[in-house]
Amino acid sequence: MTRSASGGMGRVLWPVIGALVLGLWQPSWAQTPPASGAVPARSLTEWLTRMHDASRQRAYTGTLVVSSASTMSAARIWHICDGTQQMERVDTLTGAPRSTIRHNSDVITFVPDEKLALVDRRESLGVFPELLQMPSSSLPDYYSLREGKSERVAGYPADVVEITPRDNLRFGYRIWSEKSTGLVVKLQTLSEQGTVLEQVAFSELQLDAPVRMDKLKRLMGDTRGYTVHRQSLRKTTAEAEGWRLKEVVPGFQPMSCHTREPEAGAAPGATPMQWVFSDGLTSVSLFIEPFDPQRHAGEKITATGATHALTRRLGTYWVTALGEVPPATLRRFANALERSR
Repeated sequence: MTRSASGGMGRVLWPVIGALVLGLWQPSWAQTPPASGAVPARSLTEWLTRMHDASRQRAYTGTLVVSSASTMSAARIWHICDGTQQMERVDTLTGAPRSTIRHNSDVITFVPDEKLALVDRRESLGVFPELLQMPSSSLPDYYSLREGKSERVAGYPADVVEITPRDNLRFGYRIWSEKSTGLVVKLQTLSEQGTVLEQVAFSELQLDAPVRMDKLKRLMGDTRGYTVHRQSLRKTTAEAEGWRLKEVVPGFQPMSCHTREPEAGAAPGATPMQWVFSDGLTSVSLFIEPFDPQRHAGEKITATGATHALTRRLGTYWVTALGEVPPATLRRFANALERSR
């Protein structure tokens, strides 16, 4: 089971461009504040719905550049949608070569160096950038919106909005969306102090590109010379697996729960489980597996860009809370988790 928070926004790869280095750029409203009492052109939900729909209705190709702290990576993306079917191909341009192709919920990742093809099914996986994890009328209860001046990204004029959390359980976002379509062309994840934790942007983008779905389908099915490994996942519920949260984490709702298919004779609870929660913008995954003293140490918190992970022992189990949220949020989840039987 892949340790992915699904999120944030997903995350094939994520953020930066040229001279717009972390911490060196000031948003337009920091220089010229909006007029007092100005009414935003769209509500928070309207902005996010527009961005979400744009990513599902456009064919495009581009290069994504991603940075967080001292790391930088890039990927080439091809995307197409014919109204009912979506396909994407993402090739890494830095690090180990990988090519991931998605057809709706079906995903295959080719690892050329190992001649390995990893086949998966991801119900919650959305297209870049997966901003709306779920329809949520409660988003304005947890985030506020501010609009900035238009700017250019990858040669396209873009609207700029900043989404600020109303509590300390989530991060903020600064988003650039192409003016005519609403497609997100750049995104920054902001810490509680407003500093940039992670940034993703198109350094080059072609809208309405001639991407062919039939060609991507052929590439997806061509596994000649590769060893195919299929993830054996079973959809379930936390309750059925004997888990619950004794206290709700404000704004986060359960989205999905999966375990691996158990091996013959395996004891109940012996297979790892992933329980995913979302507030509509970001998500948190709880990974639960049997405690192994040879592999698992004491409680620890780690961070990579905007993604934080908390690991700790809970009785005979080992829990990993993972998500693009502050450590305090992960602690709330970990402290609330308990066996129900």
